[in-house]
Formats: sequence, C-alpha cells, structure tokens
Amino acid sequence: MFSLTELGKRLREAREEKGLTLDDLQNITKIQKRYLAGIEEGKYDIIPGKFYVRAFIKQYAEAVGLEPERLFEEFKTEIPSVYEDDLPEQLSRTHSRREISTNSKLFEIFPKILLTIFIIGLAILVWYFAQKILTNTLSDQSTDPTTDDLVEIGESGTPPENKETEVDNSDESENSDPSVGNDQTETDEGEGEEKSQELTAVESDGENTLYELKNAERFELKIKATKNGATWIKIFDENNNVLQDGVTLNDNNPEIIRDFSEEDTVNIRIGRAYETEIYINDEKLTFMNDPNENVTQNIIIRYVVKEGE
Repeated sequence: MFSLTELGKRLREAREEKGLTLDDLQNITKIQKRYLAGIEEGKYDIIPGKFYVRAFIKQYAEAVGLEPERLFEEFKTEIPSVYEDDLPEQLSRTHSRREISTNSKLFEIFPKILLTIFIIGLAILVWYFAQKILTNTLSDQSTDPTTDDLVEIGESGTPPENKETEVDNSDESENSDPSVGNDQTETDEGEGEEKSQELTAVESDGENTLYELKNAERFELKIKATKNGATWIKIFDENNNVLQDGVTLNDNNPEIIRDFSEEDTVNIRIGRAYETEIYINDEKLTFMNDPNENVTQNIIIRYVVKEGE
C-alpha cells in the first residue's frame, strides 16, 4: 500500500523529469511554492482549508503530465475526500447565520408591526362610524315630509311627468359604457409578470466564493478574458467531475460559452481572476474577493431551479 509520501515522490519525480523547479511550477499553476512543497512532503495541514487539497493535487498532476483521476484512484485510501465534506459544512454555517439574523430582525420590527396594526384598526373603526352617521343623516333627509317632495296634481287630476326619472335613466345608459373597467383589467394583467433572476453571493472564504442563481429559466455561463489579458479556467461539477478541461483564454481565444441548465452546482477554477470576466445569463458576476489580491479563485454557482419545473 502506498503512503502520502510516495504520492509526493511520484509528483516530484514527474516534475524533475520535465526539468521543472518549484518556482517554474508556481508560475504555471499559480499555486504558491510552499503549498506545492507541502504536497510533495504530504503536509496538507499547511494548505488553508480542506477545499483546496484535491484541487491543488489535480493542478500539480496536470502540470507535470500525470492523470489526476488515475492518481486519485491509486491513492484513494490516503487522499482525503474534501470537497463533499467541506461545502455542506460551509452551507450549514451560512443557514445558521441567516436564521440568527432573521430572528433578531423579527424582534426589532415586531413592536412596529403591532403599532401599525393598531393604527390601521383605529382608522377602519373611525371610517365605519363616519359612514354610519352619514347614512343615518341621508335616511332622515329622504323621509322628511317637506313641501318640495310633494307631488302636485293638476286640475285634470293627472300627475306631471317624472323628469328626474328620465335623467336618472340617461345617467345609467352613459355608465353602461363597456370601456369602464379597462384600468382594472390592465392592473390584473400586470400582476402576472415574472420576477427577474437573482445572482447572490452566499458565502466567501479565502479564494472560495459560493453564489446562488434563482428565478432563472436557464443557466448559461460565459467566461471572457479582458482585452490584451489572459486567463486559465477549468470547470467541475459538484462531484469534482470535469465539465470543461483546462483552457487558456486570450485575444486569440477570448471566451467560452456553455449551458449548464442541467447542473445543480458548477465550480469554476480561475488562474488569473484580475483578467477574467464571468457572465450568468448575460449578467456580469461581481467578485467578492479582490481579484488583484486573490489571483487564483474558485467560483461556485448553485442553480436553484424555479418551483414547478
């Protein structure tokens, strides 16, 4: 059975066969030299966060011409499976902080909610009594036996024509216009509009940032190199399966466009973040970590499919 030291020897021998120093390998992979040395010596505890152990080993192996998956299979009992364990733990911490924040905000606004309900109830009560008083006043006026409301009878004994009835009927015919109510129809139609997509940063830890994509019909990913710039990218799914082999983007090969609507989670490994632009359904993604300070970054995008689809 092999040990982690033998894995380091295997990587070191492949590097030396290619005539590469650790400084050369650092320039190729953009991984700090001390982390590369730690991988060769099996000192994974110096690497910041378990998330990067397997990713760094993969990049090292690819740079020296070894097959990462074959190495992982050969040393599967020694190399820790870190991605699946680390991401749920991060998400759990995120949900906990959300619940605490939600509860504290609820306690702050609860008295305001009660005051608002009280004011609304008082306004309704005042309106009710005002309507009742107004109705009683109108009722009393309609039953007042004044001479103005008496019907005069002519000498012939025939009451005069009721002109007010004709006026009322005319008003009713004018109000029967079918155009009335169009405003209500237009309002009802406007209520069916769909929400626009939401691209939100959920958590950021060192070079690793998790985003959520919601209210989106699809998940189209476009990655570009800035003008006169160059970047290296590689894309994995949530099980570390390669969705896009490592590729360099520059003026000759400026962008890639992929549709990942069938994926739940996509992990984008970027070599030079400060010369990289990422678009999700044509919406530009904002880096949470300064790309000039964190040159190498992992951008994780979790696609939350709309309900009913």
